[in-house]
Amino acid sequence: MELTSDLVQETMKYCLYNDDEVIDGKTPDEAVLVDGITTKFGFHPGRLEEKASVIIDMLGQLPESFQEAGGGGMSFINACQDKNGRQWTDFHRIMEELFCLGEAIGKVSQPMPKEMWKVLPGGMPYYIVLTERATGEAVPV
Repeated sequence: MELTSDLVQETMKYCLYNDDEVIDGKTPDEAVLVDGITTKFGFHPGRLEEKASVIIDMLGQLPESFQEAGGGGMSFINACQDKNGRQWTDFHRIMEELFCLGEAIGKVSQPMPKEMWKVLPGGMPYYIVLTERATGEAVPV
């Protein structure tokens, strides 16, 4: 399936908690929390796992420079194009959502803490699409 803004948004909406699952505005204890560039997300662990293969497929369509086995990581700024050089999104928010979904399933890492981003080009983080999920499960890229 082709990496598109719509696919990222559909996957994101599916993996977040629904209003009726959040009691008194409190984050559920089992939520998978990811602190993105501008937003903190709380994902439903079961729905994340249901969509893990879709998330992995989308991340695999990013340029080789993002892949751990390729370039070893790249600046967020370059994530708007896919591995074929096609611009797949116009929105940083959508790129952030994709990386946060990847972090939530253990497929993406940030090599530098947020406090260090100011020394990076554009003040934006670097991301690495991992060859294996943080759970140790080998996954195709």
